[in-house]
Amino acid sequence: MQRLIVVADNSLILGAIAIGLRESGEFKLVGHVDGGTASCRALADLEPDVVLVDDMDRFEPILGLIREVKAQIPRVTVIVLTMAMDMEWLEAIFGAGASAAISKATHPGALATLVRETISRHVVYRSARSGQVSAGPSGGLSGDQSELTTRELEVLRLVAAGSTNGEIARHLWVTEQTVKFHLSNVYRKLEVGNRTEASHYAHVNGLLAGPRQAVVS
Repeated sequence: MQRLIVVADNSLILGAIAIGLRESGEFKLVGHVDGGTASCRALADLEPDVVLVDDMDRFEPILGLIREVKAQIPRVTVIVLTMAMDMEWLEAIFGAGASAAISKATHPGALATLVRETISRHVVYRSARSGQVSAGPSGGLSGDQSELTTRELEVLRLVAAGSTNGEIARHLWVTEQTVKFHLSNVYRKLEVGNRTEASHYAHVNGLLAGPRQAVVS
């Protein structure tokens, strides 16, 4: 079972996280560190596998904390809960060492799945500035297409085949919230605005090559 620490100072957010993780049975919440006083030493002493950080609208201190955590515990997965999903902030937190960003609007019941997807390396962030791709499976793609993970490519192919989010969720054994999470990453990486544009991009750029994907029923 993965050991997880939450860095947050909002009791409502902490409670929602605890409920979501407890219901999944996949993670052991081993500690809660107040965001205003969080120290890397306090986190390291708890030997976490995952550190889930609420950005708490204190952007610079959070970036500093992420850098310290990754420097002292390189193996740990850092995930940021945020409402600021703009590109500049995403660039900053991933540059500091975070593995993923999850919107605070996410339903607590989907949180464990999204954390698991991150740990399983189904989430990859490609920096628009550096052109570098963070570690994770890319499904054997090359060039600009390599920024898509295997899971994102699966979702894209099913979308292009006409599947609904619910059908994709059942096919991949994930929640619809997780499908939406992957789709938002696909849209951002391919620079498209919706599933129609994503499907068109997939057809035009040959992303449907490989095993035939049928519409899921």
